[in-house]
Amino acid sequence: MRYRDCPTTEVSERITGNCADIWAAVTDIGFPIQFSTELWKVEWLDGADHVEVGARFRGFNRHPALGEWQTNCRVVELEPERRWVWQVDGEDAPMATWGFEIDPTSEGAIVRQWARMGPAPSGLTFAIRAMPEKEARIVAGRLDQWRQGMAANLAGLKALIEG
Repeated sequence: MRYRDCPTTEVSERITGNCADIWAAVTDIGFPIQFSTELWKVEWLDGADHVEVGARFRGFNRHPALGEWQTNCRVVELEPERRWVWQVDGEDAPMATWGFEIDPTSEGAIVRQWARMGPAPSGLTFAIRAMPEKEARIVAGRLDQWRQGMAANLAGLKALIEG
């Protein structure tokens, strides 16, 4: 597995409840803070205050192996009540792309959170350059951490919505 191939991971959860309530939760940029071991703060930028294409926000992160860092993100896709996607700004391209999707069902929705690495260099780039022979392990390990975080988000969302 190579970073340059922009690997992706995804988690989904079937949630019983009102799709409008689910949408309201996943479009609250502060929602993941409740469940994350990494993201600890978010703030809107440039006067934005809700999810819309072009809106920007900043995430504050910390990780025992990676330290502390901030990311500037931009909403790049929006399909109200169904999907929103944001990119983590890199110098010439996104460092990562993330999204939430809601597929309505008769009793609620199937909610997906997904993320794709790259193509711009990110925090992993330093480790990959230092240990190129371990690139596959580094990338797989980070994808697994992302997957665990997304699973925690969706389990928390399920508990919130289903009560």
